[in-house]
Amino acid sequence: MPLSILDLVPISEGSTARDAIAASMNSARLADQLGYHRLWFAEHHNTPNLAASATALLISQAATVTERIRVGAGGVMLPNHAPLMVAEQYGTLANIHGDRIDLGLGRAPGTDMMTARALSRSSAEPQDFARNIYDLQGWFSDTGTAHSMPIVSAVSAGTRVPIWVLGSTVNGAAIAAQLGLPFAVASHFAPDQLDAALRTYREMFSTEAPTAQIDRPRVMAGINVMVADTDEEARRQFTVVEQMFLDLKHNLRRKIQPPVDPDTLAAQGGGNEPMLRIKAVGSPPTVKAQLDEFVARTGADELITVTYAHDPAVRDRSLELLAKAWF
Repeated sequence: MPLSILDLVPISEGSTARDAIAASMNSARLADQLGYHRLWFAEHHNTPNLAASATALLISQAATVTERIRVGAGGVMLPNHAPLMVAEQYGTLANIHGDRIDLGLGRAPGTDMMTARALSRSSAEPQDFARNIYDLQGWFSDTGTAHSMPIVSAVSAGTRVPIWVLGSTVNGAAIAAQLGLPFAVASHFAPDQLDAALRTYREMFSTEAPTAQIDRPRVMAGINVMVADTDEEARRQFTVVEQMFLDLKHNLRRKIQPPVDPDTLAAQGGGNEPMLRIKAVGSPPTVKAQLDEFVARTGADELITVTYAHDPAVRDRSLELLAKAWF
């Protein structure tokens, strides 16, 4: 089964956005060498601890420093953008880097509502979202022309950039199914509707829609991963993302914090965060068993892993240990 990576370009305490981007590019090179299938960047805004805002630029740089791995957006939050501009950007990427570019699309803003209003360029309503995807496919087609209007995008014509629908709920799953598109489920931070969403997607999947690009349902499921030499060290390193979610609850706008003792974090009200319960944390054998169990539960066609670490070397070590255990 393919194993992929979702990168939000975390900015650690004591470092800068420039440092975070450089670390992510180093990890991209490593992932390419280790055999990971794809590397996606997720759009976020107004977040002091994440540098993943301009996904197209990150994708272009990552594709430049790698040779084999697919690179894409996981995703572009379409309501923040004019669809024509997205077609032009991703068509340009495909023309520069060839057939390694993916476009994952979501309806959520990837930020708070105030920032979403500042970014808003298109509607998040399901029918508008679906129509915009149909137009994007037209701009990526051989004619380079939108289906709903006589507007041509020469730079994206003929690139046929693959489109995925991102979602975490039954509603998102239904949209992906009705459009006949692959579905990337954000179970790594929104696990509550995972089983229902997958069931809905598979039951409602249609190959008859004009947007359909696959002949059967295809699911990529997100999971939090931290691999270390021992279960104890992996559990300690996982407190990095647990602190991040605790900060969200308390509206603390801090950069990514160093790991702490799990018992210390529990005393502060952290740990065992329900939003992070889809996870594989431990030594390589432990994580391999947890991933196998998750695959059995979801029937996923592909896993996309999310790993936060204060020290980029810890993240890279996790990537290496996971690759050795999985491939």
